[in-house]
Amino acid sequence: MIDNNEIIKILREIKHPNTGVDIISSKMVSDFKIQGEQVVFTITLKPQEDNLKPFLNASCTEEITSKFKEAKVLINFTKEVKNDVSTPLPQVKNIIAVASGKGGVGKSTVSLNLALSLRDQGYKVGLMDADLYGPSMPTMMGLQDQKPKVQTIEGKPKLMPIFKHGIHSISLGYLLEPEQAVVLRGPRLGGIIKQFVFDCVWPALDFLIIDLPPGTGDIQLTMVQTLPITGAVIVTTPQEVAVADAIKALNMFLLPNVKVPILGVVENMSWFSPVELPDNKYFIFGKGGGKKLAEFGNTNLLGTIPLIQGIREGGDQGTPIMSQDSNDTKRYFEECAVSFLGAIEKRNADISKTKIVRVN
Repeated sequence: MIDNNEIIKILREIKHPNTGVDIISSKMVSDFKIQGEQVVFTITLKPQEDNLKPFLNASCTEEITSKFKEAKVLINFTKEVKNDVSTPLPQVKNIIAVASGKGGVGKSTVSLNLALSLRDQGYKVGLMDADLYGPSMPTMMGLQDQKPKVQTIEGKPKLMPIFKHGIHSISLGYLLEPEQAVVLRGPRLGGIIKQFVFDCVWPALDFLIIDLPPGTGDIQLTMVQTLPITGAVIVTTPQEVAVADAIKALNMFLLPNVKVPILGVVENMSWFSPVELPDNKYFIFGKGGGKKLAEFGNTNLLGTIPLIQGIREGGDQGTPIMSQDSNDTKRYFEECAVSFLGAIEKRNADISKTKIVRVN
């Protein structure tokens, strides 16, 4: 007797050749039924995927009949109705850009610890290190000596994100030697970003956090032209110089032909508290910059993160603060994640899905 659950289990092993995600998780299979020895189901393909029919038909049939020799497999193929919103990563629910105007404001620290905070709340999270000139994730994740695996899918080599600390991540730093300089012009930078999207096997995720480089350059433009960004988080320190540049980064997302919603602002290095005097606060970089930026962008201040030695040490040692079992400092990122989730819920309820930017 052909078991329904076993067939589903088999189909979960069939990967989409382009995304690497199984056809069940990709929601490509429908109208599934077993009638005696007949196994009948429908596979829905995108309009441009006609060439995948022979591969999927053969793969599904061979795998099912290898387990159930008596099975007669009948697969109907249909085309997906094209709508206005498309994405090369349909298995990712929310794509989040973390941006800043200036370098050195702790954007990567916020990106990583926000990702880990979301993981702690039960979400499936990925992290793309798009800061190609200064990829810091290998150090902060403790992955300096590891390289991503390459898997061949339908004759094409695909990068497998590295899984550590409960999240999947990819970085140019994983592919280079630590001392190797990145000397690339705009088109090559854009090509690497597209590889991280199209040639990387991202699993089904609730959130893909993208750690952008500072400023408003080629990488930012490539990103919004390649992926429908659900929303952006802007990171700044309280000081006027950082806020002035962060306003430019915020304005880029609000351009009429970009229209990426701003989810909120994270103010990093809000005050300094020494280890021996944890209750003391020294406002080294001033006060109120994050609030000022949030008001300018008509958005919310998601959280304030203090300048604490343990946060810096965790990043340098490959044990980010949110990966540590017991540390009182974690509460700042946890509070930030709660505010972020509230902003995401409101954004998805009030605003239609973001479209990929088309620039003429």
